[in-house]
Amino acid sequence: MSPLTKTIAFIGAGNMGEALIRGLLDSKTVPPSQIVVADVSEERLELLERAFGIRVTTDNAQAAGVAEIVVLAVKPQHMSAVLSSLKLKSSALVISIAAGISTGRIERELGGRVRVIRVMPNTPALIGAGAAALCRGAFATDADLQTAESILGAVGVTVRTEERFLDAVTALSGSGPAYVFHVTEVMIEAGIEAGLDPAVARKLAIQTVYGAAKLMHDSGEEPAELRRKVTSPGGTTEAALRVMKNRQLRELFVEAIAAATLRGRELAAE
Repeated sequence: MSPLTKTIAFIGAGNMGEALIRGLLDSKTVPPSQIVVADVSEERLELLERAFGIRVTTDNAQAAGVAEIVVLAVKPQHMSAVLSSLKLKSSALVISIAAGISTGRIERELGGRVRVIRVMPNTPALIGAGAAALCRGAFATDADLQTAESILGAVGVTVRTEERFLDAVTALSGSGPAYVFHVTEVMIEAGIEAGLDPAVARKLAIQTVYGAAKLMHDSGEEPAELRRKVTSPGGTTEAALRVMKNRQLRELFVEAIAAATLRGRELAAE
């Protein structure tokens, strides 16, 4: 990954902001001297300053004023207040990782022809295994997308999409880790009900989910083909999958992701 030569301001110092900072520094995309973080919590800022040797401040305007790239890493309900507090350089690129906040809204509230990239990341970014979808606003360029990809690529993989698809992205990959966690919970509970010791069921279920995900990632084979390879005719896997099919597991997931997509659109309109 080629290094960035621009100063990056993070407005918000939560888990996702910290994950991006850690990824940028670990990958040597930027040195600590090129990162400044603003947050209302002095305790949180002191922690990040000690951990990474970066600049910190409680003043949003001060942080944004020295940066060529401004990352909005705040909760959606705080976005308007944060935007009103910023004083951007005229050439600044704004990257938002706030769910449900459109590029158009950010452009309007900041005023002028602001270059905005909107990103939907997910929590595995905390361990460098994130998935992020990016789209650009009305005034951002392909070069701006590449810059955002350099930042988000430090903590996982990135894809480009149109903004109208971001609610579906949120439903699939943004909320997706929770689906996997829930399935794993259920696998553990089912193992216990089948007679396994809880600690044994937990260890086996978590490693199975991890190993299956790694196999899909590393092999390059389609999930359907990997499923076929492990499903012997008349065997135990086929018996289990038959129950899932009869209980309409596929339809359940389709309905769940559709519901999450709809809720994302509702939140964006609130």
